[in-house]
Amino acid sequence: MAELITTPNLADPDKFYAALIEAYEGLDTDAASAFSARLILLLSNHIGDDAVLKRALEEATGNTEENHNVGDT
Repeated sequence: MAELITTPNLADPDKFYAALIEAYEGLDTDAASAFSARLILLLSNHIGDDAVLKRALEEATGNTEENHNVGDT
């Protein structure tokens, strides 16, 4: 099973970020939401590993084991 990579892994993160921002330019809220959904589904399909995708969902929502254990003694 592959692990979710949470450390920087892009060869040129600034270039990707600029392209991502450019992709949203001129989109209204509904179009931006639809674009986000399509992008998420495309990338999820590319990843293709249910465990990695589940871990990404947990990480994105802050719903990780580490967060649940904060303050536990």
